Amino acid sequence: MKYIRNFCIIAHIDHGKSTLADRLLEVTNTVSERQAQEQVLDSMDLERERGITIKSHAIQMDYEYNNEQYTLNLIDTPGHVDFSYEVSRSIAACEGALLIVDATQGIQAQTISNLYLAIEHDLEIIPILNKMDLPSAMPEEVKDQIIELIGCAREDILEASGKTGLGVEKILQTIIEKVPSPQGDPDAPLQALIFDSVFNSFRGIIAYYKVVNGSISKGDRVKFINTKREYDADEVGVLRLVMEPKQTIQTGDVGYIISGIKTSKEVKVGDTITHTERPCQNVIEGFEDVKPMVFAGIYPVDTEDYEELRVSMEKLQLNDASLTYELESSAALGFGFRCGFLGLLHMEIIQERLDREFDMSVITTTPNVSYKCYTKKGETFAINNPTDLPDPAHIDYIEEPYIHAQIITHADYIGAIMKLCIDKRGVLKNQIYMTSNRVEVTFDMPLGEIVFDFYDKLKSISKGYASFDYHFIGFRESRLAKLDILLNGEIVDALSALIHQNNAYDFGKKICEKLKELIPRQQFDVAIQAAIGTKIIARETVKALRKDVTAKCYGGDISRKRKLLEKQKKGKKRMKQVGNVEVPQKAFLAVLRLND
Repeated sequence: MKYIRNFCIIAHIDHGKSTLADRLLEVTNTVSERQAQEQVLDSMDLERERGITIKSHAIQMDYEYNNEQYTLNLIDTPGHVDFSYEVSRSIAACEGALLIVDATQGIQAQTISNLYLAIEHDLEIIPILNKMDLPSAMPEEVKDQIIELIGCAREDILEASGKTGLGVEKILQTIIEKVPSPQGDPDAPLQALIFDSVFNSFRGIIAYYKVVNGSISKGDRVKFINTKREYDADEVGVLRLVMEPKQTIQTGDVGYIISGIKTSKEVKVGDTITHTERPCQNVIEGFEDVKPMVFAGIYPVDTEDYEELRVSMEKLQLNDASLTYELESSAALGFGFRCGFLGLLHMEIIQERLDREFDMSVITTTPNVSYKCYTKKGETFAINNPTDLPDPAHIDYIEEPYIHAQIITHADYIGAIMKLCIDKRGVLKNQIYMTSNRVEVTFDMPLGEIVFDFYDKLKSISKGYASFDYHFIGFRESRLAKLDILLNGEIVDALSALIHQNNAYDFGKKICEKLKELIPRQQFDVAIQAAIGTKIIARETVKALRKDVTAKCYGGDISRKRKLLEKQKKGKKRMKQVGNVEVPQKAFLAVLRLND
């Protein structure tokens, strides 16, 4: 055990985590020259295209130091706030963390957020200044920021470059010297923490775990404590670039288990594995269940594909434990799922993965957050979908979730950012100058206001320099109204939204104008209305296509033409009573992009 080191890499988006991980793998000869490529650990096409890490990736390396062989288990983690659950799970399986800071950008919001997660788990922090090869690097200035943040000595900060390989050997030596070896009892009953799982169509579900106490061998009879299921360990091994089978996985090591599990409900991330004959007494306290921040409905474009979508969601949840979903039906869209996401990027990635990995075409409804509704009878409801809202006459008040938002930016953009936050009903809590031109501002804001386009606007205002991080702080009472969209007097439930009363008129008008552009013309007038309760607050009309029924009348009396027009009018009236208006999928997506 004293030759094992478990560590993860934490940083803000685009500070060079995956590039540095590539260099570590090359220096330790884990990856041969033939296998080497950019972002070795990012196995998804999506990750490569976007240049971001979406999933945590575990890999084992061997390194010789002072004539002794060490085993290093590295977990590369995502940097985006929407994937912070991946980071928290990785941290639970480690004893040390490499804190990477971009020498050209300095400390950003997500750096601080991930660092606090690591400190909570008592991890040994190794600060590293990356991208030292760039001419725009500001090493002394950024070192001051790191010292102020974690209180380390200046000489403890390692200088490195993921691109050129500068300082990589020094990083590996520091990991061996500073990161503690795992603590555990090899003779105690088996206790292993599951921190991830994947679905393999040939071998079933593969669970990744860290052995805290005891050891696990091939052929052992094991039990998953939370699900109370028992299995045979058909194969155990370690995670190299490909899975490498072993006879036994010892205390402190990270490995995988294949035991022929077929359904995703049988594996729960955060569960504890133990032996059936000699079980451990208690489960490992690791990390809490995920709390989704943004909710949206996902429906198959073709209602017959519902069952396929359900299977796809199960497999996807296995690979992404932060996705939550439950069954939902809509009058407009049929059967589907109400899904909980950690943020808008998370929602976009899930949509994209459903399309690429499972070939599922889906419609996503307007994203919203979870509200609390208090009725006059003293009952309390959680409202995840605007259609669940009771009659306004019975509502006493509604509470909406608030977040504590932390924005770090260049001083030049502070005015525009404050205006954006105040327009989104934010309340300024604090403003600190970290250096002469870097400012940290904190706001209390409603989560519902940042769900749509806040992050995009923040990036464009600050030319990409502002970094944003948030955490949930509780519910507060608010003046909210349910906005319904009606087509010819029929409510389209998939377009309903809960919105602050001050913003309702503008929002309703925008939706009506957008739908007018997108809904195809019919043989009759289509009225598009936005309503709060019974009060119509905005209206647009898609004019009817007109067939010229008088074309065949040439000459003769006007009464002949009038007779034909009256007949057409009656027909249109009858058609309007039975006619349905199809809402194209583009219209649902357009609501998400109202400000484009």
